[in-house]
Amino acid sequence: MDPSRYFDNAATTPVDPLVVREMVPFLSEHYGNANSVHSAGRRAMAAVELARERVALLLAAEDPSQVVFTSGATEANNWILQAFPNAVVSPFEHSSIREPATQMGLRTLANEEEHLLPLAEDASLLSVMGVNNETGTLWNPQDLKGKARRVHADLTQAAGKLNSDVKDLDFATISAHKFYGPKGVGAIYIRDGYLPPMIIGGGQEQGLRSGTLNVPGIVGMGVAAEIAMERREADFSHAENLRQVVMETLEKVTDVQVNGGSRRSPFILSVSFLGVYGETLVLEADLKGYAMSSGAACSTGSTEPSPVLQAMGIEESWNRGTVRISFGRANMPESAAGLAASLQYSVKKLRTMT
Repeated sequence: MDPSRYFDNAATTPVDPLVVREMVPFLSEHYGNANSVHSAGRRAMAAVELARERVALLLAAEDPSQVVFTSGATEANNWILQAFPNAVVSPFEHSSIREPATQMGLRTLANEEEHLLPLAEDASLLSVMGVNNETGTLWNPQDLKGKARRVHADLTQAAGKLNSDVKDLDFATISAHKFYGPKGVGAIYIRDGYLPPMIIGGGQEQGLRSGTLNVPGIVGMGVAAEIAMERREADFSHAENLRQVVMETLEKVTDVQVNGGSRRSPFILSVSFLGVYGETLVLEADLKGYAMSSGAACSTGSTEPSPVLQAMGIEESWNRGTVRISFGRANMPESAAGLAASLQYSVKKLRTMT
């Protein structure tokens, strides 16, 4: 696929070539186990610790030791909830928070007003994401300090794109592949060290997550974090411009609405079209060489309306006609205009067929 026509960056971003370049040596000549004491192991561990420092800088963490590497945010989110059986979660969370919370019988805040002003003083943990993965809606989990004993934020769609200062958070979770790093590696920020071990039997990652470290992936995450910090302002402006290009065309379509409220990340655009199905629009776009989604990548294949949009009060007739367009570095204004024109044409065609 032409990278400029890939508009599903909220699902995953392409790995930056500079990230690949730094990873390759640790897949070939620098193959030591980071927990070995010989020179090859020490070289690997030094690379891991450099990556830890880079990720800590991305999050504005006080100390690199507060960063623990994981396989991604899904694992980290599950880890957090399992440690706090009296946690409270917002109704707008990613499925890696929402589904474990449901299985554990955790309390879910009922609506946006309660979400922003939670009555959760008795909760052991309050979990609120920074940027919604389906709509781009922005919240400030840091403002919830004092509303619960501990606050966790899923910053997967914020890290590397928006300011992700964790100073007022107890926990935060991120994934490298959302900011041009490799898949299969992420991190959890732990402010004061209070978290039961996830995996035991090796002592890696301060004894919190045992197992041989994914050195190439961790190296890649560190490089991606450093690049993201350098490019954050430019990437933000680029996404704003692309979003405007798309909206100039979509605003001409009848029976269309943008979801997510007034405070949204420019990197994610959730649009609903009345009288059509989002999945059909995704397939129509794919036939024309464009990639986008009808919701979160982890829910692809589900025929049920988005629970996130339901929680936001989006009626089912609009919910089912929703697509998510998410912008990245490779997208160009020309390709954004082309996607918008393709959507406009497909909506008109499909409506005439019903």
